[in-house]
Amino acid sequence: MPDIVVMFFLLGLVAGLVRSDLTIPKAAYDTLSLLLMLTIGLKGGMSLYGNLRWQLIPELIAVMALGAIIPLVLFPLLRKLVRLSLEDAASIAAHYGSVSAGTFAVALAYAEANDLAISPEVTLYLVAMELPAIIVGLLLYRRYNKSDGPAQPSLAKLWHEAFTNRGVILLLGGVIIGFMYGPVQGASVTDLYTGAFKAVLALFLLEMGLVAAETLRPFPWQHWRLLTFALLAPSVLSLVGIATGKMLGLAIGGQVILASLTASASYIAAPVAIKGAIPKADIGLAMLSSLGLTFPFNVIVGIGFYHWIILSV
Repeated sequence: MPDIVVMFFLLGLVAGLVRSDLTIPKAAYDTLSLLLMLTIGLKGGMSLYGNLRWQLIPELIAVMALGAIIPLVLFPLLRKLVRLSLEDAASIAAHYGSVSAGTFAVALAYAEANDLAISPEVTLYLVAMELPAIIVGLLLYRRYNKSDGPAQPSLAKLWHEAFTNRGVILLLGGVIIGFMYGPVQGASVTDLYTGAFKAVLALFLLEMGLVAAETLRPFPWQHWRLLTFALLAPSVLSLVGIATGKMLGLAIGGQVILASLTASASYIAAPVAIKGAIPKADIGLAMLSSLGLTFPFNVIVGIGFYHWIILSV
């Protein structure tokens, strides 16, 4: 059977599709997302405690390169095969080069539930891949945009907004705090968060199921090219993560998580950045593909499938 947290996502998805009146208050969702980000950061920081090494630098550079390369590869495909406008192609390339914190959390829970060895720095991958992808997506838009539109924000402003995003602040802050105090000194506080990790994740996924159902109702057949892309892209992109993980010599759990990250698409940080920098981009299309199809695929079957591929090659 799938991990129990996945069943909460399915519950929300079914409830949304049958038009149940089940809702998660926005304040509760915001609290859950904040707790999830902070807990992921704390777990990563505590894992790094006593394990920091110089070899981590080239490893993170390689992971950051993935975040930059993926949108560069996807952009022409989205323009020519999916036939999206310049704005939407740049937007969705940035979303798919960026990563999903929810997918990371499920992959982390999957690895822990299956007793897979995890490299202590995997939480840093989440931040390392997210920022370059958003910047590259915006640079692609600027490179090919010939219209005289409103003044676009400077790169310095874009980097500032990306680094000061609340998710990034909580992730990095959690990593630093967890690293400073480790699993023992900070246990009086961190045990509360890490012990409730799966419970928080389950409620977060319940809301994600409801939101995913909303993007699919009614089913947008007119966007069949984008829907096909959203279903095929995760499996193809996961191979890039698997190859990189093997090249870096990551443990099995680390390979599963990196594959899940490259297969995922952002639905938190990227929409905020893109909406401000590319006003004509249809964020609804990005949410339809990333949250409506790619996220459910990864959570329900993708992560286990990537694990199977890793064991088979």
